[in-house]
Amino acid sequence: MVAHLLRLKLLLLRNSLRRSPWQIVGIVFGALYGLGMLGLLFAALFFLSFNDPELARTATVLAGSAAVLGWALIPVLATGVDLTLDPARFVTFAVPLPQLLAGLGLGGLIGIPGAVTLLAALGSAAVWWRSPAALAAGVLSALIAVFTCIIAARVTVAASTSLASSRRFKDISGLVAIIPLMLLGPIIAGISSGISSAQGYLPSLARTLSWTPLGAAWAVPGDIALNQPGPAAAKLAIAAVFLALLVWAWKVLLVRALITPPHSSGARRKGGKLGFFALFPPTPTGAVAARALTYWIRDPRYGASLLIIPLMVVLLVFLGTQEGTGPSLVLFAGPLLGFLLGYGISADVSYDNTAFALHVSTGVSGTADRAGRVIACAVFALPVTVLAAVLPCLLLGEADLIPVLLGVSLAVLLGGLGLSSVVSARYTYNVPLPGENAFKTPPGSAGRTALVQSLGMLSQIVIVLPVLALAVVALLNDNPLWDWLTLAGGVLLGAGLLVGGIRIGGRWLDRRAPEMLAALSVHK
Repeated sequence: MVAHLLRLKLLLLRNSLRRSPWQIVGIVFGALYGLGMLGLLFAALFFLSFNDPELARTATVLAGSAAVLGWALIPVLATGVDLTLDPARFVTFAVPLPQLLAGLGLGGLIGIPGAVTLLAALGSAAVWWRSPAALAAGVLSALIAVFTCIIAARVTVAASTSLASSRRFKDISGLVAIIPLMLLGPIIAGISSGISSAQGYLPSLARTLSWTPLGAAWAVPGDIALNQPGPAAAKLAIAAVFLALLVWAWKVLLVRALITPPHSSGARRKGGKLGFFALFPPTPTGAVAARALTYWIRDPRYGASLLIIPLMVVLLVFLGTQEGTGPSLVLFAGPLLGFLLGYGISADVSYDNTAFALHVSTGVSGTADRAGRVIACAVFALPVTVLAAVLPCLLLGEADLIPVLLGVSLAVLLGGLGLSSVVSARYTYNVPLPGENAFKTPPGSAGRTALVQSLGMLSQIVIVLPVLALAVVALLNDNPLWDWLTLAGGVLLGAGLLVGGIRIGGRWLDRRAPEMLAALSVHK
């Protein structure tokens, strides 16, 4: 049965590669990335093998503890990642529990993360090649550490099954996951500066972690190499007992999940509350605007765009500090946020998926559809862009730059909304389906999507070049007249592009609505 489960895992992975050539490309790039990381790791381990054993033990314990912690936490946050051997799929099969546990546990080694972790752990054992006893203990403790990582991931996923079945939990965890990704630069810089200023603290931290389940297994060969057999035996016992406890906890959670699988039930809501539909006029444009604004507030695929707004400001401040320009780089927050928010509705129809059939079947005109989506985005995009252009100038004492930055910001935002109205009426591409993780990458049309988005964003810059030229003249000229000409030009050009984009996109949508609905049905 264990061998059958492993063959099933390999079969499912093989079949997933047959769906699209882009699946194979993704696997190849993932494998190359893993091999690259392994190459760097093996080079570092080779260097450590010829250095002080105390240094090698400190490095392996710290890195190993981080690996165990990452395996335990990442699967919970990455709720959009599909588990090929999801235990919930075995509810209707009478698979003996010991064989199921063994098969699922060993199946965790099949795949890039599991294989890389196993090779890295065995490589860490090879650091102690000059001591046969330490090498043998390193291989044993490496296997314990690897299965600790895999079972810890299974336990945390099983423990959060009831939460993960909640759509609200999926939405929140998916949005939270973007924060460390967006702030990866500041985080790495902070960790680097912290490590460089606290190098003397790292050995003490490693010694503490070596007596915890996170780092006990990784410290065993180092203790033997340093002639400390007593602590080595104690830490090996800690690692083994912790792995046994994880297996027991996984068994309990798995039995509970198989007997009473999680289910989701719809929440009861009182009638009579129309939400945003009560705030907009009872017209086709108002109805589209209310529906689109509801998506912006409640759909995590749109919420990710809103979360980026404060993170971009943090990044601008960080980059300014790194470049030595101080917080002055935040002056570009207005044009940058206007650029991003203006292009934010370019995939609106794709996000609708088959719900777009409502627009086709009810005969909503293309102009009403385009205008409603623009209004919904502008409800928050317009005040955010204006504040991002004005507040930094006031806080930094650069009030004379307000007309210039405000003109550029409004031109980019309004022009981008007009351009998006045209792009979303012409192109559809694969996006995460409703209810899926906001950062899931659907297979198939990644190349086409990247090309359309790149050309669209480039066009967004090209269409506002006249205002950018006025802004350059205004910054190079002390005459305030050019500042106000930039503001007026930005408003007029942006408004013209917006109206033109709504009309052109509306005409295209009237002609292509059935074809777009057919394309969306393919993507579901």
